[in-house]
Amino acid sequence: MKHSNIPNKILYWYDKNKRNLPWRKKTTTKNREYFTLVSEFMLQQTQVKTVIPYFVSFIKNFPNLKSLASAKEERVLKIWEGLGYYSRARNLKKTANKLINDFDSKLPEDIEALMSLPGIGEYTSRSILAIAHNKPYIPMDGNVERILKRIFLLKKKNEIYKDNLNKKKSFFSFSKRSSDYAQAIMEIGAVVCKPKLPLCNLCPISENCKAFKFKDFVIKPKDKFNKTKYFEANVYSYKNKYLLIKNKKFNFLKNFFIFPMTEINKRKFNHSDYKKINVKISNMNMKILIKKNKKLKQIRDSLFLDKSNMNNYILPSFTKKIFNSVSQ
Repeated sequence: MKHSNIPNKILYWYDKNKRNLPWRKKTTTKNREYFTLVSEFMLQQTQVKTVIPYFVSFIKNFPNLKSLASAKEERVLKIWEGLGYYSRARNLKKTANKLINDFDSKLPEDIEALMSLPGIGEYTSRSILAIAHNKPYIPMDGNVERILKRIFLLKKKNEIYKDNLNKKKSFFSFSKRSSDYAQAIMEIGAVVCKPKLPLCNLCPISENCKAFKFKDFVIKPKDKFNKTKYFEANVYSYKNKYLLIKNKKFNFLKNFFIFPMTEINKRKFNHSDYKKINVKISNMNMKILIKKNKKLKQIRDSLFLDKSNMNNYILPSFTKKIFNSVSQ
């Protein structure tokens, strides 16, 4: 398959069609590195449209590496609140501190050094090297995978495993504009080569695509594993205030306030007459019974909170959902 002109086609399309994303705006090298770092952390397992308002708010509150490193963790988590996967926020702050202390406030320019930073793995390190440092890397995200699967019409398990897809990346070749090129390929996957109903008439490389040639655009979805767990939330109220305790149950929500909860089995959940809610967090589907209790308990590391003061504390989504359910 001839692909010597692929970079020119893709970059021509990108220059005319790229989205106006806040982390792409022209700025100083130092700011570009910081914007790339923050956006790449936020974009881990989260869609662009969801990230945009959080990125804008985060940069407003922590405009540079120094302000992030010196901030209290509680404030960082509060600004991050609602974006989920809170370990990303903790790791981002740890990385800011490490960059200041060990790397002269600069993002390293090699994979090994980047991967030594908290929360940065192979994919994020390659993204940072390409976007912030113009290194010739093409990060393999879901968008790039989908393009390659359609270009080569890859369907079978032995065709779509990671090593084979990485070999197929040679199709893209390289460009001196590595930063733009990496973003351009991901951009095509996000806005043109969509999972369903791809916009092939807008694609700059459709003539190179077997899926387009044979009109076969179906992509085998990845197997997703989301655990379903069942809980009973105990609600204690006093004068329109509700008892919350400091979380010790969920490691990824360290020190957040939650309702007292116990894990139960599916049978108890299904046979209960208590009000029920469903919440998805990380890779877990939470099914929660809401049990109102009349007798108050004395519990350490607890507080009574009314709905008007919710925004003063860092509360996970399921705590807010329970709060809204019982305080209506």
